[in-house]
Amino acid sequence: MHARRGSFSTWVLCGLSVGLLFAPSAWACAEENGKLRIVVFGAHPDDAEIRAGGTAALWAGQGHEVELVSVTNGDIGHYEMSGPALAARRLGEAQAADKVLGAATKVLDIHDGELEPTLANRRTITKVIRDWKADIVIAHRPNDYHPDHRYVGVLVQDSAYMVTVPKFCPETPHLRGNPVFLYSEDGFQRPNPFRPDIVVAIDEVIDKKVEALMKMESQFVEGGANGSAPKDAAEREARRVRGLAAFKSRSAWTADHHRKKLIELYGEELGKKVRYAEAFEICEYGRQPNSEELRRLFPFFPKSK
Repeated sequence: MHARRGSFSTWVLCGLSVGLLFAPSAWACAEENGKLRIVVFGAHPDDAEIRAGGTAALWAGQGHEVELVSVTNGDIGHYEMSGPALAARRLGEAQAADKVLGAATKVLDIHDGELEPTLANRRTITKVIRDWKADIVIAHRPNDYHPDHRYVGVLVQDSAYMVTVPKFCPETPHLRGNPVFLYSEDGFQRPNPFRPDIVVAIDEVIDKKVEALMKMESQFVEGGANGSAPKDAAEREARRVRGLAAFKSRSAWTADHHRKKLIELYGEELGKKVRYAEAFEICEYGRQPNSEELRRLFPFFPKSK
């Protein structure tokens, strides 16, 4: 999809290890039954679902295994509640949402707003990826407005090679094939804008995605950290309806904004018809898939001619 960067001396010194790491035969983490294993990291209990919930539902619908991971427990993300009670509520909401999507749920016991790119957290992320035996790993880019988002990106980047190193966290078996690491979409322009290497049509699951998101009432009905209580049942329902429309609008913007890539991946006739989409960028760390591999990793794309 794009050239890897690095000096000539770097390639000479590291050529052997790079060749082993990125060879096509390294696509070896999938179970023998051909099912993919995907892990999506978000900073809070809703980020993974917002950024990749539709694609997760497509994978799950084909029998692939998807885990949505919140790296913090969300325990300050509400205008009134906080601490263990809020963490428990947000865990329950994430579980309810992920059940709709067909995905597994994991929420790490790290306080909301306090995530740091420490060695201990790098080990934790590495173990999560290894435990899931991931073929694909998705996370925030490390240039985001929220420190928790940024540090999720940094921690996943820092794990992108270490997941294959046997003596790092040796108590958790290392991966013999390096996963493909992807960034989820954002609108930040500096130091570099998001690049849509992969755009997935989610029209067939858009209702499932927005239904799942609206299970997270503490965030999308009550407004999260800067929200307020609905005055009555009618206002609660009105907020819910606005939330459904807003999430559909967000996915429609992605489809319209990345129409050229949709046409490239789905063909002109189908690509022009897509109404809702999610987009991802290939991280230059981890395995670099070619176009054939991408269609194996995203099996809902039309077969290339």
